Amino acid sequence: MVLTLFIVAADAPDDDAVRDGQLGGFCVVVARGPKKHLKRLAAPSSWMLDKLSGVYAPRPSPGPHKLRESLPLTILLRNRLKYALSSGEVTSILHQRLVKVDNKVRTDTTYPTGFQDVVSIEASGEHFRILYDIKGRFTIHRITPEEASYKLLKVKKHQLGARGIPYVVTHDGRTIRYPDPAIKVNDTIKYDLQQNKITEFVKFEQGNLVMCTGGRNQGRVGTIVHRERHLGGYDIVHIKDALDRQFATRLSNVFVIGEGAKAWISMPKGGGVKLSITEERDVRRRRAAAE
Repeated sequence: MVLTLFIVAADAPDDDAVRDGQLGGFCVVVARGPKKHLKRLAAPSSWMLDKLSGVYAPRPSPGPHKLRESLPLTILLRNRLKYALSSGEVTSILHQRLVKVDNKVRTDTTYPTGFQDVVSIEASGEHFRILYDIKGRFTIHRITPEEASYKLLKVKKHQLGARGIPYVVTHDGRTIRYPDPAIKVNDTIKYDLQQNKITEFVKFEQGNLVMCTGGRNQGRVGTIVHRERHLGGYDIVHIKDALDRQFATRLSNVFVIGEGAKAWISMPKGGGVKLSITEERDVRRRRAAAE
């Protein structure tokens, strides 16, 4: 339990004195623990929830992805895939052990799925990968059973553990011991979900295909052109997309998804290429004319 001591004025009429900074006698303020609720308006915009369907949103459980970088299973099954009409139906589906995340059965309705996670529903034979679209929103990308057998992991940390055992920590919280000595921070590994081991890896190098996982360019795909190093600051990576448009983002927002121009995963609709508003308008008009 965390105890925070405030010295409160002896003649203070109420607790407002504590907030206003009038300090005098002794008062103990006790921390109330972790937050357990999430207001709907405070939910991440990448969930695409409407404002008027309730006051609260499902708060993701602690897990492999941060709250604002995750999509709870309730939102996935009810709002996106439309397999449930209510959170009670989501609970019924999960308690039948029908849903797997990264080849493990999950029964927590607010389990946080995140970027590159593979969600499998064996009863219907469907497999999905969690990715971003070019607007920075979560997209549920349908994949084949062969592609569902692996996922890509970004290396966040590379260290020596107890008794000199080397290990890497990935973006989804996995600790993998005895990796290939050539694997370094910011590289991407191809992880087999059946055998739980690394099968391939790709270096963070110029010319490789990457996807942005944060910032204004979230969801965009392109090849690495140049990396600016800023000692004591944030390294900046310059990227060029399929239309030869260049953009820049922080190194922490860059996730390598393929070697050269060949992606190791299938891309969602649009291929990660961001269009201008006039180009989007023209695409809509052509689609309407074709119908």
